[in-house]
Amino acid sequence: MSYQNKGKIPEKRHTVFKSEKGEFYHEQLFGTEGFHGISSLLYHLHAPTQIKNIGKSVEVTPKIAVEKNITPRRIQGMKIAPENDYLESRKVLMLNGDLQMGIAKPHHPMQDYFYKNAEWDELLFIQKGQGILKTFVGDLEFDNGDYLIIPRGTIYQIQFKDEDNIIFFLESQSPIYTPKRYRNEFGQLLEHSPFCERDFVAPTLQEAKDEVGDFLIKVKKHNQITDITYATHPFDVVGWDGYFYPYKFNIRNFEPITGRIHQPPPVHQTFEGHNFVVCSFVPRLYDYHPLAIPAPYNHSNIDSDEVLFYVEGDFMSRNHIDLCDFTLHPGGIPHGPHPGAMERSIGQKKTEEYAVMVDPFRPLMLTDEALKVEDVNYKHSWIK
Repeated sequence: MSYQNKGKIPEKRHTVFKSEKGEFYHEQLFGTEGFHGISSLLYHLHAPTQIKNIGKSVEVTPKIAVEKNITPRRIQGMKIAPENDYLESRKVLMLNGDLQMGIAKPHHPMQDYFYKNAEWDELLFIQKGQGILKTFVGDLEFDNGDYLIIPRGTIYQIQFKDEDNIIFFLESQSPIYTPKRYRNEFGQLLEHSPFCERDFVAPTLQEAKDEVGDFLIKVKKHNQITDITYATHPFDVVGWDGYFYPYKFNIRNFEPITGRIHQPPPVHQTFEGHNFVVCSFVPRLYDYHPLAIPAPYNHSNIDSDEVLFYVEGDFMSRNHIDLCDFTLHPGGIPHGPHPGAMERSIGQKKTEEYAVMVDPFRPLMLTDEALKVEDVNYKHSWIK
């Protein structure tokens, strides 16, 4: 993302900065990877360090059911039951040492607590729902198809417009960025990038909350969520600047790259982290060579697993795929279009599908939650 400057900040960093009443603002450096990675400077009404109580911790380590997977799988996301609470609704389905991902179906907004993931960067893809992501650096209104990128350490609340919400989430041990090949040495997105800076939306800073009392922040660390009560409202920021902040990008703003013959998955890449990439499949014109086969060719991802989350439309290379399904194709096992899909695709001019793909470069494990909703017959679905 690009540099942002919001609200009131001093002319020089790390210098005295006071309100009109002569009261000190409290500076906070917000960033990861030590002092090497991107960061922002936040200016608070109150010191953001005033802990009143550290309460109970709840273990949230996913229960691994399959540690070494070599089976193609279909996980039926629509069969996962909703929960009232946002955090309790997050069901991890697949994971490795670099990331974990799953689905959440929360009914209710976060009203009586704030949340901070102090262990993982988060990607939330809004499959269904509208609302506001409220953070200490401002608000982001979201809608269907929005990616919300939330750096670790961000304190936030989510407000939903109604009770029917579906979120695909990914937690990353590393920062999540746009692909480096789409940026020049200054960080600017290049002309051949499938998106530009105008497509990314930074938070809108709100009026600082000058409140004291008991403010519960649920903090995730070491695969535990711990209740920590602070003495001041966490949304007391009067200004900030820098490169490190949550933002949104809508999948419909991804501009597909097409060609005369079928293009490989990297042309769909939208984000990347350490040892994984995230791709967006969107409506696009099919290949225009007179003998082109629009369906993807059979391929072996020798060095990576492949996960697809089906968002909207008719995914032309698959038979009997439902909304919010996940398919997992493990590395080293060839996969490709279902029987009849290749033939059906010939002569077609365009597709109207939406899907999110994650390719991790280390094998994924599956959880108990995934096996509860697995279609066990999927692995045989290529037999004619």
